[in-house]
Amino acid sequence: MSRFACCALLVASLAGPSPVLAQTETELLRVEEAFALTTTVDDRSSVKLEWKIADGYYLYRSRIKTGKPAEGVTLGELQLPPGEAKHDEFLGDVEVYHHNAVATQLLTASSDTAEFSLSFQGCHEREPKICYPPHTTRVSVALPKAAATATPAAATSAPASGDLKSALNRLGKPANEAPMDTATVDSAATEKLPLPPEQAFVFETIATGPTQLLARWTMPKGYYLYRDKTVFTLPAGGVALGKPAWPAGVLHKDEHFGEVTVYFDQVELPIALLRERGEAQKLSLSAEFQGCEDNGICYPVMTRRVDIDLPAATEAELKLGADLIKAQQGQSATTSTSDDRSEEQVLAASLSGNRLLALLSFFGFGLLLAFTPCVFPMVPILSGIIAGAGPEVSTRRAFVLSLVYVLASSVVFTIAGVVAGLAGANLQAAFQQPWILTAFALLFVLLSLSMFGFYELQLPSMLQNRIANVSNRQQGGSLTGVAIMGVLSALIVGPCVAPPLAAAVLYISQTGDPVFGGLALFALSLGMGAPLVIAGSAAGKLLPRAGAWMDAVKAVFGVSFLALAIWMLSRFLDPTWIMLMAGTLALTSGVYLGALEKLPDNASGWRTLWKALGVILLIAGAAQWVGALAGSRDLLQPLKGIGGGVAAAENKLPFRAIKSIDDLQRSLGEGKPVMLDFYADWCVACKEMEKFTFTKPEVHTALQGHLLLKADVTANDATDQALLKHFGLFGPPATIFFGADGKERRAQRLIGFESADKFSARATRAGR
Repeated sequence: MSRFACCALLVASLAGPSPVLAQTETELLRVEEAFALTTTVDDRSSVKLEWKIADGYYLYRSRIKTGKPAEGVTLGELQLPPGEAKHDEFLGDVEVYHHNAVATQLLTASSDTAEFSLSFQGCHEREPKICYPPHTTRVSVALPKAAATATPAAATSAPASGDLKSALNRLGKPANEAPMDTATVDSAATEKLPLPPEQAFVFETIATGPTQLLARWTMPKGYYLYRDKTVFTLPAGGVALGKPAWPAGVLHKDEHFGEVTVYFDQVELPIALLRERGEAQKLSLSAEFQGCEDNGICYPVMTRRVDIDLPAATEAELKLGADLIKAQQGQSATTSTSDDRSEEQVLAASLSGNRLLALLSFFGFGLLLAFTPCVFPMVPILSGIIAGAGPEVSTRRAFVLSLVYVLASSVVFTIAGVVAGLAGANLQAAFQQPWILTAFALLFVLLSLSMFGFYELQLPSMLQNRIANVSNRQQGGSLTGVAIMGVLSALIVGPCVAPPLAAAVLYISQTGDPVFGGLALFALSLGMGAPLVIAGSAAGKLLPRAGAWMDAVKAVFGVSFLALAIWMLSRFLDPTWIMLMAGTLALTSGVYLGALEKLPDNASGWRTLWKALGVILLIAGAAQWVGALAGSRDLLQPLKGIGGGVAAAENKLPFRAIKSIDDLQRSLGEGKPVMLDFYADWCVACKEMEKFTFTKPEVHTALQGHLLLKADVTANDATDQALLKHFGLFGPPATIFFGADGKERRAQRLIGFESADKFSARATRAGR
């Protein structure tokens, strides 16, 4: 039986009943009474073992074992009758005995006494439901005398203490050796009993100040306390508890809970108090906790109640306690170290420390995010705006335009994050509606056409002027237009959800402090924008000032804008249409670069290079068309699956779709480890996970035995938002792991994209 299931039943042989047991376990019998054992000898070759099992108790068939025979005794087969089938929550399908159990131990003995060790284990199946620790005793019986032996017949039951001493002497004890004391024999013959709970876990609490308590546990060697099984409560009355400030513990491998944090020897736990009144008062604190004996049994959840004299507090001391609790709000209710917290929780907690260092760290995180696929599309947008400002744009002008673009996007990004933290509403998700994405894609098309200089072609003059005016404003002719593009980029192009972003939003939601949380978001967005300012300024310096080169550069940005329009539409359009549009763009660009034209004899190196690039684009575009018409849906591998290849779909994980919290709860009740993935069509990092992580063999291997769930929150409706809020998320991507017990493995929660090798390691840790 597992140590968790073997909750401590402290037998009456211990020195007095414990106060905790006196309250909750008075109806429980001693192990000798619950499973009363008698022995009977029919002949010299067998001993019958019979248990009379009390009502409401049962004995495990597989836990009845014999061994360690005395000298001259050889044990044969232990014959056990079939038991009743029972599904045990820890051992699975087992056989048990109720009311009565009889076993026969076959043996051979060279003397008239047979002695061996017998162990068994049983449980109480009514409230309180506990399992006794394995009980071991020594069986010593007198066998019928052999034909050539004149030894008098012995009793057919377990001998009294005097007979036991004689039997031990007959097993080779020197005659002049003092006989063993009965207590010594019993101690040597049985396993060491666990301590009573009040001795194993000495609990005390004192007030170290008007707004501070100190809880302390002292454990003997070999006993430990679980951190996440500890709960404190106070009766209503004007005093509230803050978050316990747990010190760093020991990471312990538990057979059911996985890696948990425990404490050995002694642990002191400061607890802040929030008081409404300052007068002295008596406080009654209730503490629930659980602990175990190392390599032994686990105690039931213990409840201790202590009375504490709380001194009077001044107004300044009351405010100090309130400030301390407010600073703790960004941390988990039962954790204070990062060993069992997810990455975003650790980052959120860091915001409560050195604030200047935290802001610098978030700026650094932003620099890293600037090179992700979510932010990279903003580079051609900004460069195109600067290129469209005209051939005479200066480096200073390019810097100003870049800075306005970045600041506008940073302000909106910060506001969106603060709103998500306070209201739980993701503004960026709200802007992923198909009509909004279509309008933004159309704007890119208009910008592209202006780059190619097509506005004068067969358009009515009035419409031509309006389009040209809109285009010129957005191209960078005015700071207002650049700012508008920055705002739209932050809301629509926008960065994906990443751990630093999730951490800042989590900090805002838990502390209600939008000011510093917003500053962290602003620092993060400035970090993402810093490379954009550098790239924009460099574009202003490197762009040619006039001539055909400038027209060629603008044409390149025109193609980039068309590619961005297709990328925006890919968030909701079928992949087949995206492949056809991408193929058309590549084919057109190839033709434009002269792929179908014959090179003149005196062609320059540049002309040859452009033709080569055109041929490559022509082939790539044709591949997209062929793949789309053949049924492929993979833009990056359009021909995969054609001509006997393996379709990409075969490598996908077998996800089960869920929509609501109820769907999730039903799935968690199936008793399997679970992985829940949050996905949306408009989430770039989600598609990265689908393409580059979930298709890898090592990930499939790590997730064997898991129930795989996918929550598609593309619609972002009320049900989707409720499911996201249930986990404190404000958008995808997110991957959450649960154990077979239905509890989340919080430390393994993933926000954002992760490569296959790292993800498989994460999944392996979560499944332990």
